[in-house]
Amino acid sequence: MKFKLARFFGIFLCIGIISHNAFAERGVFDLERWDSILNDIRNKAINDRISISVIDDTLKNPSFIPGIVKSDKNQSEFTLTLDEYLQRTVSNERVLQGKKKAHEYPTMLNVVEKKFGVPKNVILAFWGLESNYGKVKSKYQLTDSFLTLIYEGRREEFFSKQLLALMKIADKNKLKIKSIRGSWAGAMGHFQFIPTTLSMYGIDGNADGKVDIINSIGDAMYSAANYLNKLGWNKDEKIVRKVILPADFDRSLLDGSTKKSLNEWAQYGITNPDGSPIPQSEMTAGLVADTKTIAKHDLQQQAQFQAEVDYDVAPSPVIHAYLTYPNFYRIKKWNNSSWYALAIAELADKLK
Repeated sequence: MKFKLARFFGIFLCIGIISHNAFAERGVFDLERWDSILNDIRNKAINDRISISVIDDTLKNPSFIPGIVKSDKNQSEFTLTLDEYLQRTVSNERVLQGKKKAHEYPTMLNVVEKKFGVPKNVILAFWGLESNYGKVKSKYQLTDSFLTLIYEGRREEFFSKQLLALMKIADKNKLKIKSIRGSWAGAMGHFQFIPTTLSMYGIDGNADGKVDIINSIGDAMYSAANYLNKLGWNKDEKIVRKVILPADFDRSLLDGSTKKSLNEWAQYGITNPDGSPIPQSEMTAGLVADTKTIAKHDLQQQAQFQAEVDYDVAPSPVIHAYLTYPNFYRIKKWNNSSWYALAIAELADKLK
């Protein structure tokens, strides 16, 4: 549901829409605050020398979308185990579709890899996770998304910057701003860039004189590869290495931020899954595992031991984990989730 806002419809809009500081209590839309936001955006856009036509298009008949506020306030808690998350994000179907895309765009992927130093399987992995290779179609008009989120007020300054960046992008690239659609939170295109990221890293990949990461796969791939390149992507390094840890391994080291050389990690008894030694090197790496699942297993074993005093307890199972190399942390600058970075690594590996 969304509401078209014009001053003479203000009374009608009081039903089901809620104000900035009294969202749940009052159930009243604050038209004065809405007008203030529109005026503020107009003044900032004029100061930023955005064209009047883009400003007028942005602020003409804007819509407030209550569903976006609901989404922002009720983001679901992450409850999947790591294995469940990887099964969902790195499905056989996603791998199959990625391989099909590799055959569909071989020239472009090769050019992107050569130009930016980001392997094509890595580009495909990001494409697959971000938009299922372009199959996920965003439904929200981004101008309305940003205005709604500005009105909500939780991150007003951030979303104001995103809207102004979007206006500049539309102005510079001669795009119809009302036709630009994205997620409720403002991400758009094949690789789900927010406007400020696109402003910094967007590149014209099809030489048509504009950057359009929604309708041009070339622009989208060039921009994604450029972003990863600027983050320092090293094509000669792995992202992660699957390893196993001894049962008595110190769980506090599994935070991903504790970094040691591979030589040091080897001294902790870390091995490859087949039991062979990990590489000997001074290269640093972190260590990531599903600590919640490990803790749950630890508690189950402790309970079993306490319940069966005479039980001959078998050695605790080994712990499965990942050594995380510098490229892993570059992925986290794209999306600050260790599990997302692991999914990119797994999918990229399957798409080689």
